[in-house]
Amino acid sequence: MNWTLEVVIVPVSDIDRAKEFYAGKLGFVVDHDTVIGDDARIVQLTPPGSGCSIVIGRGVVPEMVPGSLRGLQLVVPDINRAHAELVARGVPVSDVQKVGENPRPTPDPLDNVGFLFFSDPDGNGWAVQQISSRA
Repeated sequence: MNWTLEVVIVPVSDIDRAKEFYAGKLGFVVDHDTVIGDDARIVQLTPPGSGCSIVIGRGVVPEMVPGSLRGLQLVVPDINRAHAELVARGVPVSDVQKVGENPRPTPDPLDNVGFLFFSDPDGNGWAVQQISSRA
């Protein structure tokens, strides 16, 4: 049996500002923006090529504090290209960093160990890791 992670709730304080950041700055696809009465709105966004989406909204998980989520991670085949794209889109992002030593030899010294970091407007923390191929 396959167990797939399909959705992660990201707590935000301003749905429209977060939607603009994730769709406008990061290029996530807006799967839907649904209002369910006066107390609930759910916006689902998916990173290009991902099988897992994020959900932001109101009335989703009220006990989560906006900006409290850490450790979300995206994976790209080229960390330097990802860095350049994020900078061009106006996302405040760290420099590319090499974190540790590559566990297996690859032609690119950043493969598996190249990272960059950024936060959304509420402070939810994201990492981007370079993995160009899997063993």
